[in-house]
Amino acid sequence: MPHLTTSGASLWYDQSGSGPDIIWLPGGDQRGSEMRWQVEGFPDFRNTTMDPRGVGETEALEGPPWSILDMARDCAELIEARCSPPVVAAGLSMGSLIVQELAINWPHLVRLAIPMGTFAVSEGFSREWMEAEIRYRRTRGDLPFDFAVTHYAAFMYPPEVLDDPELWEKLRTVTEAAYGERDGAMLDAQWQACCEFDTTARLPLCEVPIHVIGFGLDMQAPPSLGRKCAGLAANGHYHHLDGLSHLSLCGHRHEVVNATIRSIIEDHG
Repeated sequence: MPHLTTSGASLWYDQSGSGPDIIWLPGGDQRGSEMRWQVEGFPDFRNTTMDPRGVGETEALEGPPWSILDMARDCAELIEARCSPPVVAAGLSMGSLIVQELAINWPHLVRLAIPMGTFAVSEGFSREWMEAEIRYRRTRGDLPFDFAVTHYAAFMYPPEVLDDPELWEKLRTVTEAAYGERDGAMLDAQWQACCEFDTTARLPLCEVPIHVIGFGLDMQAPPSLGRKCAGLAANGHYHHLDGLSHLSLCGHRHEVVNATIRSIIEDHG
């Protein structure tokens, strides 16, 4: 996987396949490789993933702090350099915020935006939880490996996973990769960018089709926030998936999520 030097980062990305372009943006604390279930589900497309600032092999040229707009600019420059725009842009959690900024600020690069587990502005429990995590990291430091893995798992996967020892043993590797040995300062930087994110005044002006996917059991980004995001967008649509949680697209019910994404794409030709 090569690096691309953008105006703000040495960006680590991967590209595979051939066909129309889809770029997949991972959630906070995740590398682009964690979107592998989606890449594998779209072999008839050219799939591009990247490590956002603060995780993996990407190295920011300055900062933190960064904004979601900074990360979206990295992504826009990657699309311009390595894709044939306009592309389908799909992202989870922090990646979904990057997708929104792409659609708003670089509409000529995005023909269809699919943010998942998203919000237009963090509020309620979602915001309080992130702010509490940031304060803890700043005052107490990093979490022990075993505690971090189990603590974040409850926010990532639904009871169906946690109540199935075999499935949990399989998927705990995803939680371990994201949180087990996470650099607290980098987690802090990504989550602070999410707390400061706000597109409520700009979504009504964005004409790019925005199809929000919400998960019924999502505690990190409750589905009501996704509905609000879709309702604000000038060309917004909401799709609700019951029984799924924030990270169900990573090894739990990825086939359900992929089928929904494919249906959205096909509906747009």
